[in-house]
Amino acid sequence: MKLDDVLAGYVPGAGGRDGLALAVLLRERAKARLTVATVQPPARATPGPARAEESAWRAYLAEQAAATLAQARELAGDRAEYITHTHRGSGRGLVELARKRGADVVVIGPAPGGGRGRIAVGSTADQLLHSSSVPVLLAPHGYGDAPPAAFDRLTVAYRRGPGCDAAVKDATSTAALLDVPLRLVTLVISSGRRARIEEEMLVRLRDQAAADLRAMARGRRRHVEVEVLEGRNVAQALATTSWLPGEMIICASSDTGPLRRVFLGDTSIKIVKAATCPVMILTRQP
Repeated sequence: MKLDDVLAGYVPGAGGRDGLALAVLLRERAKARLTVATVQPPARATPGPARAEESAWRAYLAEQAAATLAQARELAGDRAEYITHTHRGSGRGLVELARKRGADVVVIGPAPGGGRGRIAVGSTADQLLHSSSVPVLLAPHGYGDAPPAAFDRLTVAYRRGPGCDAAVKDATSTAALLDVPLRLVTLVISSGRRARIEEEMLVRLRDQAAADLRAMARGRRRHVEVEVLEGRNVAQALATTSWLPGEMIICASSDTGPLRRVFLGDTSIKIVKAATCPVMILTRQP
């Protein structure tokens, strides 16, 4: 997976700061180029007497864009390109811009609302997570307040299947690029009180998950940690292991989604909402 060109979507406020801090960290550690973009709605051409209002509206949009990018420049410095893109939808605008500019990943912050340290998915993220042609990296609330100096580890949420096998391959190359350890985890979701037959099935599921992880780790040039995480739900399972300050989770897109697009499955969206660190969703590979 390439990380030569990073595209950050920026909006004023705490969420924009969180996403931009993550994009800057990725730029520094991957030695990448960074483009910071603000997406604005189009100004419709209006004939007749209303043309003056149209002109005022265009001037207002240009002023707002300039102010937004000035804020971004204060945070990210001069080693980035700052652009305004016009589109009706902010997420779809970033999808279009990433395609036009040949970006390798799109980085955004959380939507307003949600707890500190968690990722809130709003309309921008939703559009990206169901149509982006490049991986999407999401920052949690508060990430920009004290961003880590480096990435500490990549963790792949693994389930058996061609999509996750491709994700492990991408994550292995990314871990080498960022010079960090790689970990594979599989989530096993169990109910609280279990009957004997259910317990036996759960044991087999744990054993199969552990075997799948060992098989994927075998033969990798880098040492790969493997863990089976069990809980009554995704959030509880993720809480059973430790997470480093510079951790990043990598998830594959759903195998039912379109090829070479990001398409979030049910488990992945639960991981995104329960994670306490940035999460990258990869595109579905053939």
